[in-house]
Amino acid sequence: MKRFEVMTERLLLKPLGSEYFQTVKEYSLDYDNTRYMCCLPNESEEEAADFLRGVDAEWDKERPGFYEFAILYGGIHIGAVSIYNEEGMGELGWILNKKYWGKGFAYEAAQALVDYFADHMGMSHFIAHCDTENAASYRVMEKLGMVRTGEWGGRRNRSASEDTFEYRYELVLRG
Repeated sequence: MKRFEVMTERLLLKPLGSEYFQTVKEYSLDYDNTRYMCCLPNESEEEAADFLRGVDAEWDKERPGFYEFAILYGGIHIGAVSIYNEEGMGELGWILNKKYWGKGFAYEAAQALVDYFADHMGMSHFIAHCDTENAASYRVMEKLGMVRTGEWGGRRNRSASEDTFEYRYELVLRG
């Protein structure tokens, strides 16, 4: 499969990769920006660069296991949205630079991936996870039409002092 882009009314979703190192570094090393993310914050610039090299390598595969997109608004890289292919089910994720929170960008980007992967890849089942304290993310999931299907503990942000609880949301499209 070749790299592809997805457009929305306000956003352009382009394959994420090493060319976005400076802007990824800005949000992925920032605790406030990543406090609810289980694999973040990055501990060094090298870790952020390694992640992006891995994303580049995934995009180069004939059939990527995941698709990471840079979210561009007015030509500015403001975050990322991803979909992991879990046996025909799409697991959604997103992160925005905190300068762009509260403007509907996460919802718009995630909805674009749901639409694209349903229409072009035949996916009909989508899931997403978030920390129970991350009200902004679970509101995005609910706006997408997802329904909370579970809650469990034992998830930990790298900077957290204790385990947190996580929600699982699901969306099943009917044909």
